Formats: sequence, C-alpha cells, structure tokens
Amino acid sequence: MITCCPECGKTKTKKNGHTHNGKQNNCCKECGRQFVNDPKQKIITEEKKEQIRKLLLERIPLRGICRVMGVSLCWLLGFIASEYKQLPDDLNFHTNVETNELIIWSLESEVDEMWSFVGNKENKQWIWIAMDAKSRQIIAFHVGDGSRRSARKLWNSIPEHYRNKATFYTDDWDSYKGVIPADHHRLVKGNHIERFNCTMRQRISRLVRKALSFSKKLENHIGAIKYFICHYNLERALHV
Repeated sequence: MITCCPECGKTKTKKNGHTHNGKQNNCCKECGRQFVNDPKQKIITEEKKEQIRKLLLERIPLRGICRVMGVSLCWLLGFIASEYKQLPDDLNFHTNVETNELIIWSLESEVDEMWSFVGNKENKQWIWIAMDAKSRQIIAFHVGDGSRRSARKLWNSIPEHYRNKATFYTDDWDSYKGVIPADHHRLVKGNHIERFNCTMRQRISRLVRKALSFSKKLENHIGAIKYFICHYNLERALHV
C-alpha cells in the first residue's frame, strides 16, 4: 500500500512513531506534515462541549473529565486553551449604576490574598482578589508573589473610577500600605471574600490544599482561576 501525504500528495514518507491511541504516525519527507492513514476523527458535539464547560467549573481532575466524557486529554487541553482565550478582561464584572449628580449607592470593596502552588509546593503563588462588597462580584485579581509589587498590580487592574470612589477593606497585610490610599483604606477582615476564597478551593481542584492536583504551568493556573471568576460573576449578577 502506497502512503501519500494529505498535504502535498507526495509518496516520500517515513514512519514516525505512534499517536496517543496507538496508531502508526507518518511524516512526509517533502513538506514535514505528520499524519495517520485512514484517520477516524471523533466529532465532539456542541452539547458535549457545553457539558465539559460545566465540568470545568467543578473540582474534577482533567483526566476524570476525559474518562466521563470520552474525549482525549490532548483534545481537552486544546479546548481549555481556546476557552481561556475567549475570557473577557473585565471578568464579567458589572459596575454599580451611577450618574453625573449622584452615586446610587456607595462603593465598597473587600480585598484579600490566598496562596496556591504551580509546578511544585516550593513554587508558591499568591492570588490577590478584590471583591465588590454589595454585589459580591469579583472586580479584579492578580497572581504573583506576596510582595507590595503584586499588591500594586492588583490595584492597577481595578477600574479607575472604582479606585477613586470606593472604600477598600483589607487585613493588616503590610503589602497594602502605600498602595491603597489611606483615605480609601480600612483595616478589617472581610467575611464575604473569605467565603469566596473557600468557594474557590472547593470548586477549583488546582487550589485544593495538601493535594497533587496543582497546576504545572502558570498560564493554565491563571486561566483556570479567571475561567471560574468570569462564570461566578455572571451567576452573581443574576442575584443583584
């Protein structure tokens, strides 16, 4: 049987190992295209994709989703990457309504930080979060170290009108000093944001303590957190 390249149609090919499902992989010597003979591509329906989107919001390992939904890990990783790219930078946060004469209600925010791991437990990554106290939507987040530099990056990611008009409640973490203006800063432990931190640890497997499910790459770690926050804000908007 003559093997032809599906890209250029040439017959100068060579065997190049096997695919993840055991099929013979070929490589074209002319154009470098890799391919298998008689590929049987499984069509993933939109209904199944929607189910996978929902499963990604629960504390289920990726390989578990693969087993339940009958998809390959390679396909799932590519699907997740495409979903992360479509996430809005505003996190689906809907600001409070205001006019030129009057702010309809005062702006208050709870700010807190929590630790997580990427790659191994020696590589600790801090998740900085700012929450709207009334709607309990997430205004902004940043993943970095525990320093004042990361606190400033969180501060800069908060919408400007919110930074100018809101009162921010934090714990006594030293990194906030000199970042949040003193006339907008209050020291108090936020109950709502502490509860949200707990929710994230319960819903995002990468944040579970004393486990080996933490992220291997920082960009995937940030993407998973952003994915959850964007959907969380949409759910909270329904209750405002």
